[in-house]
Amino acid sequence: MIFILVYFVIVLLVIEIAVILMGSTGLSSDIARFQVVSLLTSTGFTTKESELILGHPVRRRIGIFLILFGMFSFAVIISSISSILVPGFRISYLGAVATALTVLLGVFRLPDVRQKLTNRMTKPLEQKFEVHELPIDEVMLHEDTDVFVDVPIGEDSQIVGHTMDKLCRGDTDVNLLFIKRGTVHIREQRMQTGIEAGDVLYLYGDKQDVDRLFRQELSERETMRQKEIESKTLI
Repeated sequence: MIFILVYFVIVLLVIEIAVILMGSTGLSSDIARFQVVSLLTSTGFTTKESELILGHPVRRRIGIFLILFGMFSFAVIISSISSILVPGFRISYLGAVATALTVLLGVFRLPDVRQKLTNRMTKPLEQKFEVHELPIDEVMLHEDTDVFVDVPIGEDSQIVGHTMDKLCRGDTDVNLLFIKRGTVHIREQRMQTGIEAGDVLYLYGDKQDVDRLFRQELSERETMRQKEIESKTLI
């Protein structure tokens, strides 16, 4: 019984340390904690926020450790049922591990240490990883006004039949990366391709310009996603 309690403390310490490390990569505390527990227990890792883990090289490595540690922990807890009955079982080694993790957690919670962790977690992204390995926000969203967004086009959209080269005149800072039309991704002649209902435009540029040009479409997109969330909640 003492073994199980001590090991449970170790698991809690690993969770807290992992939450701090995930938070140092830019995740909010709530999302970091949920994803850490999901990875550790191999349950619930199906939320949209999981893309924040899979699309970030450092977070992926932390996630791999948590998955492996969770599998190992499950095996340890199962085997402990018989192990605690072995005469002369020494709990001191496990207690030493718990103590070391407690000290490590205390160090990680120091403000100066957390700031250094944040700097260390972000610096390797600029130096050691290829562009295709980095999350979109690290590569493209450098200013507060930058935005990368998908815009679905409804049947009643006023831009159906128009082309992006006509919509983005002058100094409008909106770039069309590609048009998703069913299973087809239109890149060539995308600026001169007539927009159809059902298309999804993948845009990158200034948020104010995007909001101005696609106010109706973005509003319908938000309404549609809110209805999806409500329907899932009812289920």
